[in-house]
Amino acid sequence: MLNILPFFLFFLPFLIGNNRICVAVKTGFVGRNGTQFVLNGEQVYLNGFNAYWMMTTAADTASKGRATVTTALRQASAVGMNVARIWGFNEGDYIPLQISPGSYSEDVFKGLDFVVYEAGRFNIKLIISLVNNFEDYGGRKKYVEWAGLDEPDEFYTNSAVKQFYKNHVKTVLTRKNTITGRMYKDDPTIFSWELINEPRCNDSTGSNILQDWVKEMASYVKSIDSNHLLEIGLEGFYGESIPERTVYNPGGRVLTGTDFITNNQIPDIDFATIHIYPDSWLPLQSSRTGEQDTFVDRWIGAHIEDCDNIIKKPLLITEFGKSSKYPGFSLEKRNKFFQRVYDVIYDSARTGGSCTGGVFWQLTTNRTGLLGDGYEVFMQAGPNTTAQLIADQSSKLKNLKYPPLVTHSAE
Repeated sequence: MLNILPFFLFFLPFLIGNNRICVAVKTGFVGRNGTQFVLNGEQVYLNGFNAYWMMTTAADTASKGRATVTTALRQASAVGMNVARIWGFNEGDYIPLQISPGSYSEDVFKGLDFVVYEAGRFNIKLIISLVNNFEDYGGRKKYVEWAGLDEPDEFYTNSAVKQFYKNHVKTVLTRKNTITGRMYKDDPTIFSWELINEPRCNDSTGSNILQDWVKEMASYVKSIDSNHLLEIGLEGFYGESIPERTVYNPGGRVLTGTDFITNNQIPDIDFATIHIYPDSWLPLQSSRTGEQDTFVDRWIGAHIEDCDNIIKKPLLITEFGKSSKYPGFSLEKRNKFFQRVYDVIYDSARTGGSCTGGVFWQLTTNRTGLLGDGYEVFMQAGPNTTAQLIADQSSKLKNLKYPPLVTHSAE
């Protein structure tokens, strides 16, 4: 576990427009100061990975699943990674966490207990997502089915479905870890909660529906847990609040019911997120590296600019990857893509910008398992490997000489 100092630092939280100072009361919890993440009074730079599979893998004790989780965390720590994004849900048919509304598998919950405990041992913070937009691992479609409904978008509006989700949030946040004896909401190993992975809403009034849902659920999470940061789970698509920004969406005006600007301006949301998948978002350009590079630069740059100047909150790239299943793939091309993303993150971080971290999709340890979605990254040692790129990025961020934190005062 993390070594938590046996005393407390007390800060006065206050609001200055959207630039809320959000510093956790207890030491060991990550907070934010304007557009920067902070931990125990110092700025935090992040380099990490996605591993959605960790909870269910750790629950499968018969096949040495926990050893697999430990191996992944050890390998990640060895190259300096300090944050992981995982699922805190599964309503699907395979090793479900939530079997039916309010009914949970204790074995699967113990798997999540182990992941939280083990991440703490390796000094890796966790971003835990609370539901999926898609049908994989159940998702909002399963919640709607539980309520006897057919339309997935009713996840955001139906009172019974929303209560199902709130009940799940409360169950996870107040879960007492069977290994540490600590409730999740009191565990500094957790970096943040994520409301929903990649939300979408197809309703014609989708932007308003999602905005209202995020407000309601963010407020509910904060009513239970004031220690941890909270983010939505957005991919970063622009909406109608600033129509001219929609040109940065992949393929132009792609409207999914989300609005990067207004969604992230909600006071209870602590930081913004984006995802980057040029191969799947721009399939016609999948073999044209130059066009993809231009998109990546514009996509990240626009969001950094908006977080710096409009949203005034930190920005974290919580998913990016390049799949071996797309035409023209090579490890060299993937490494160049990773390096491009890492360079933009580093340039923002070293100049005090809002983007100070990235979390690639995805880390695995098993080359022949069920996790082969084409994006898997193995920590193979040696020069010119993806693992070496990751280690170099970790080292560069760790060695940044950050300026003293600015202490804001109420006006």
